[in-house]
Amino acid sequence: MTGIAAARQAMQAGRADLALPTLRALCAANPGDIDAARLLGFALRLDQRLGEADTVFSAASESFVDPGCSFGLAQTRYELGLPSATLFARAGEIDPANFDLVRNRAAAMASEGDAAGAEHVLEAALAQQPNWIDGHKGLATLRWTRGDPARFADSYAAACRARPRNAALWLAWFAAVAQTRDWAGAGAILDEAEQHLGTTLGIAASRFFLASESGDTAAADALFEATSQITGDTTNLTRIRYLLRRGRFAEAQNIALPLTKGPSAPLFWPYLSLIWRLLGDARAEWLDRPDVFIQSVAVDLTTAEYTELVDVLHALHIMTRPYVEQSVRGGTQTDRSVMLRHEPILQKARARWMDAIRGYVAALPPFEEGHPLLGTPRTQMLIEGSWSVRLLKQGHNVPHTHPMGWLSTAFYIALPDGSAMGAAPAGHIAFGTPPADLGLDLKPYRYITPRVGQSAVFPSTMWHSTMPFDDGERLVLALDVRRPRY
Repeated sequence: MTGIAAARQAMQAGRADLALPTLRALCAANPGDIDAARLLGFALRLDQRLGEADTVFSAASESFVDPGCSFGLAQTRYELGLPSATLFARAGEIDPANFDLVRNRAAAMASEGDAAGAEHVLEAALAQQPNWIDGHKGLATLRWTRGDPARFADSYAAACRARPRNAALWLAWFAAVAQTRDWAGAGAILDEAEQHLGTTLGIAASRFFLASESGDTAAADALFEATSQITGDTTNLTRIRYLLRRGRFAEAQNIALPLTKGPSAPLFWPYLSLIWRLLGDARAEWLDRPDVFIQSVAVDLTTAEYTELVDVLHALHIMTRPYVEQSVRGGTQTDRSVMLRHEPILQKARARWMDAIRGYVAALPPFEEGHPLLGTPRTQMLIEGSWSVRLLKQGHNVPHTHPMGWLSTAFYIALPDGSAMGAAPAGHIAFGTPPADLGLDLKPYRYITPRVGQSAVFPSTMWHSTMPFDDGERLVLALDVRRPRY
């Protein structure tokens, strides 16, 4: 096997760290090997060494016209928080068939202050490619987060009516509107879709989702049976949530438990936690262990460094409203993975924060086969996602989990003073409280009192929420640690 092939195989196995020495040696021995340079840049990205990846892609792009390096440079600069819209445009000229470049160029333009131009870019691309669902999602997100809920999903509507036989477009439009809990609007989309497509499995599953989540109990009861043969993560979750609302906990367990053996297990473990608690099953304690798994750790930064962090984060909160699919209420959330950005204070905070998280991991109980937290290796520590949340008066996060992560954290950067915060548990994180719309009588396992310089660390499968507070600003960083592969 050649060095390139071996490096590529290591990267496919999630071991960019093993590929890097080989690729560095190949690039040093043959600076003109564009394949090695491209692969080195992407290996560095996989290892979250974005500054080094930027250097490699920049040098390669100066010497070669290569679509991969051009995309790698633009994407790396974007994730570093550096100007990248022009680079995405240049990459699009090299690879005009790659619509991901158009979507990412629009995101970069919006982050650089040109939201109107970003809309225009996406609208022009969708005029050429109306079936491009990711483009519709990007445009809808841009409009929603910048305070335009009235027309955020208009592009879906136009595309569906121009191509009424495209079932995927109709379901994407439905999903976009249903996320906003506009149940009447979502139902109207299904009615219109059914006129063109008939009652497809996708429409039937969507009607069950709509009935269950909107509280139409009679329709949900009928559709639960009628859709019994439909599978898929969304429908399985809908069925579990329906059964929880109906108090049929053992049936919900029968659906959820086998699904924890598959690739989508992180979606279902949180619901098993609720089910086992409601059934009085001791496995809830085995799974959650709140006294062991929910901890607060100190992050070693100075007062001046926290002040600098506040200033940097304020500049990143540019959206008018939070993402529709997120848990934030009464505040905003940043885009991109904020802890991968270039600002020195963020880099320093990342290093100190990850040190604190490693201390948490080192103190965990031993490996335990089959457990979603303990049943994984513990050597790899990469960021799955990171962001900042800024909450203002009465702001809060509704109960949620992080199915993409292994560990989740909330790091307090700035808080209201005691009188503005209000009486405890105002502004605290609550753990173990289910979503209110499930109607379940389960109290929190515990609260963590927010303190600047402390980070709450807990399993990503743990239900958690932020309690409303009276007044002031609550500024946090949040980070998910990727589920380790080795």
